Formats: sequence, C-alpha cells, structure tokens
Amino acid sequence: QVSPALRTPRLPVWLCSVSGRHGVLFGTDSRLLSDWKSERIFHLYFYSGQQEQTQTAHLTIDTHSHHWEEAQREGPCSPGKRRPALEMAIRTKWAGATVSWNGTDPFF
Repeated sequence: QVSPALRTPRLPVWLCSVSGRHGVLFGTDSRLLSDWKSERIFHLYFYSGQQEQTQTAHLTIDTHSHHWEEAQREGPCSPGKRRPALEMAIRTKWAGATVSWNGTDPFF
C-alpha cells in the first residue's frame, strides 16, 4: 500500500528527464503546492547525480518578469538567447518565467 505522503507530497518534487538525463527538481517551500500567490518569486533546487554536477544547483524562478527586460540585456542574435534544457522544462509549468542560476554555470 502506498503511503499518503507519496500520493500527496508535502514539498514540491518533480522527477525530470531532460536531454536523456534524469534528475530531481524540488522546492523547500510547501506553499508552492497550495498557494498560487507564492509562485511569484521562489527557489527550486536541481540535482542529477551526474559527474559534472558537484553540488545541488540553486535556482531562483521569477514568474512575473517581463520579456522586454530580457531583451535589453541581450541582442536578438546573441548566443545567450539559447537556454539550457532545464530552464525550458521549468517553463513548461511557468511559461515566460526567468530562471537565475545564482552563480552556478548552467548545465543540461
């Protein structure tokens, strides 16, 4: 029999398969599960266990960023326009969100 905590997690957890690699994306704020207002700016963590990842990546997600703010930072032909696959996966849940890697080099 499945434990109730497995059917209804207390913290947000997503198992990810991005570019053929598996990892865990999780948050430490339980309000993300029940209060849509907490989805303004929040933190997620990602761990894949891959050899190139030496520590858990700390990501800051901003769901109310504006597309014109990003346009000012980068030109339209900038190679920085390409986004890591993990960011694109996050945007399947929070469309248009900006993802800050907080000093970690983006991977995936």
